[in-house]
Amino acid sequence: MAVLREIVFHCERAPALARFWAEVLDGYQVRPYDDAEIERLARLGRTPDTDPNVALDGPGPILFFSEVTDRKATGNRVHLDVVAIDRRAEINRLITHGASVVREFDTWTIMRDPEGNEFCVTDPR
Repeated sequence: MAVLREIVFHCERAPALARFWAEVLDGYQVRPYDDAEIERLARLGRTPDTDPNVALDGPGPILFFSEVTDRKATGNRVHLDVVAIDRRAEINRLITHGASVVREFDTWTIMRDPEGNEFCVTDPR
């Protein structure tokens, strides 16, 4: 039997997309960088703002953002659904962080994150 540890997003800009999802999900934040990790990145000519691999820690599985060179060509085969008590207010808030609306339904809205990955914002059940 397996246990879910991480959900991995392949993306173009890991730090920016990780920060977006930290804004979407309650209790998630970019994993803090300690001195050793900052030094390791510096040796590679990078900083936390240019790190190609960024983790978000929170109350559920780790969300991991890893930069890849190939672009997304079609719809996601897996996506996240997030629940909001006030779906309209949450949609408006996410739009200010770079999300866009794809399609509205009675109890959920399909959106795209800043890199085009689809996700849904749903009403509570």
